[in-house]
Formats: sequence, C-alpha cells, structure tokens
Amino acid sequence: MKNYSEADVLRVAKRFKNTRRNYLLVNPLQGKHLPTSPTIALEMMNSLGFLVAEKFSAARLVIGFAETATAVGAVVAKNISDECFYLQTTRENFSGNFVEFLEEHSHAPEQKLFAENLSELIERTPEIIFVDDELSTGKTLLNIVRQLKSEFPALNGKKICAASIINRLSDENLATLAAENISCVSLVKLDKTFDASNFSVTAASTVQPVKIPCPLSLLPSPLKDPRKGVKIGDYFSQCELAGNFVVDLLKREKISGNVLVLGTEEFMLPAIIAGFWLEIENFSVVTHSTTRSPIGICNDENYPIRAGFKLRSFYDENRTTFIYNLKHYDAAIIMTNSENFSAGLSDLISALNVHDVEKIFVVRC
Repeated sequence: MKNYSEADVLRVAKRFKNTRRNYLLVNPLQGKHLPTSPTIALEMMNSLGFLVAEKFSAARLVIGFAETATAVGAVVAKNISDECFYLQTTRENFSGNFVEFLEEHSHAPEQKLFAENLSELIERTPEIIFVDDELSTGKTLLNIVRQLKSEFPALNGKKICAASIINRLSDENLATLAAENISCVSLVKLDKTFDASNFSVTAASTVQPVKIPCPLSLLPSPLKDPRKGVKIGDYFSQCELAGNFVVDLLKREKISGNVLVLGTEEFMLPAIIAGFWLEIENFSVVTHSTTRSPIGICNDENYPIRAGFKLRSFYDENRTTFIYNLKHYDAAIIMTNSENFSAGLSDLISALNVHDVEKIFVVRC
C-alpha cells in the first residue's frame, strides 16, 4: 500500500461566491475536478480501502457521499468484500423513500439517501462504513448518522467507520464522533486551517451551445444504480464490462494519441474504470468529471483551477454544472447514466471544441 502526504492529495482552490466556506480542497488524484491518470486514482482509492478493510472486515454496508466521494466509496466497499452492499447519497430526484440530511457548507446542501431495504441492510451488518473525500468538522456525517439512528434504531448497536482521504478533525470533533460510536480511518491526517481569500478569482466561462453530432453508444446491459444500492462485486463486474466496451469502441474507431474519459456529476466510477482499462491497453488517458461545484478561476502558479466552463447539467438543463482544466485531446469519451442529456451534451461539446477536441464519443450507461 502506498503512503500519501498532504502534497500528494491536496490543492487549495477558492469557492466562487460561497459565503459558508471560501475554500475548497481539491484532490489532484481523485479524478473529479482535475484530470488524472485512472490508474493513479484507483491506486489512491484502493489504499484507503485497504486500511478500512484491515479494521472493519465485517462491514457489509458502505455509504459514499455525493458528489465527490461516489467513486472512492465504491472502491472502499470492493476492498472489504464483493458481498458488500454499496449505496451512495444523491442530490438527484427520483421516486422512492429517502432519508434527507444537510451538507451545510456545500453549494448544494440538500442530500438524501435511498431508504428502501435500508432497515434490513443495517440489521444484517455489524459494521457500517461512511466514505467521504474529506472530513473537516464531521458535521455532515453527524447529520446523517443521527438521522439514521432516529429512523433505524438498529444502527445504535453498530460500529461505524468514517473513512476519508483527508482527515482534518480536531480532538473535540473526534470526541463528538466517538460518542456516537464512530471511529475514523484516513490516508492523510492534517491539523491546519485553510483560507483562500487571498486568491483573486473569476467565474467559469460560458459556452455557445452547438449541435455537432457525435456517436452515441448504448451499453448492451445498463449499469445498476448505486444511488439505489448495488452489491459491489456485481457492480464492479459491470463497470469492467463497460470499460472493455470503451476499449473496443476506440480500437474500432482506430483512435490513438491522448484520450480523455469524462464522467458526469455523481457518475464517476465507470469513467475511471473505463480509463483504467484503456491504460492497460497502452492508451494515454486522463479522467475527471463534470461537477456541481462552482470554483473560481485563477492564473496564480500555485492555484489548481486555471480554466473552466459553465454547462447545463446532463441531469437537469435548468441546473448549472462545470468542467475544469480542459485541454486538447485526440479523442474524448463521455460516460453518463443520464437519459435526457442533449442540452448538457451540447454545452460540453462546445467546451471541448474550444480546445479543438474533434473526436467525441458518448457512452450511455
């Protein structure tokens, strides 16, 4: 297992017009806001998963926090057992019963967890893992744990793990979590505060939507939805089949050179795994995804977000999302589980065209 330092996993950016918290900790290895090698992203996620599996091998329920920790949570679950049930929180609207909670410092504070069959899942596991990319105060975690304990009393007798790439919890925070029977596992422990007020930032650029046709491919078998819960071994098998589908697609199209694989918002893991399989086949690949996080743009040499575009969401054309640090690629593959994404796709194609990315493929999962 690789050891990680602050320098490996942390860059400080400035949230754009967010009065709750002016900074955002951006992980350059996570494959979310910044492009990175899929292999390197999975290596980091597997390192956290290894640590969690060592201490909580009996866990059979893992919950990952949207938006940025959806892939990390899935990889943690896979490290524990193929039989683990993985469930990610979501900000999307679809039918069903939910437990709702707040991520109070976020640009989009309302989150929810699909609750159908959740009582049974909690009752049959002695340990439960919650996964986030960063823990700063633990307030979001406490919000959901206390809400779940109120609605599902069986949770009161379980061991709970809060797993994260970065842990910035104070001794007081840790004591508050311990009182709820929550212990922590992380790759990097930091005892410091951050302030991005010195950065002078601008908004992401707008795009002129274009209707340029690009090939649309449908997976033969749709992926299961971790927003509703998946057995993680089955889900990974599906993601690997999707990755092989993308490999075959690019070989068939005789694509060579640098390739970008993009996920959409909460839908991160399939793009990372597809990129990983492309790397195995000796393609030069980076991956990241669109995001709901409005981050300021700045040209300071120590600042991570140098360029960005505002896009209509793949999931709701009335919602704004973003893509950061695009550059020229010989081909781009967009992977999404959205059903109606023409507006978002039009904007994203426009952003890619600014960087002369002409070969663009869409894989609907």
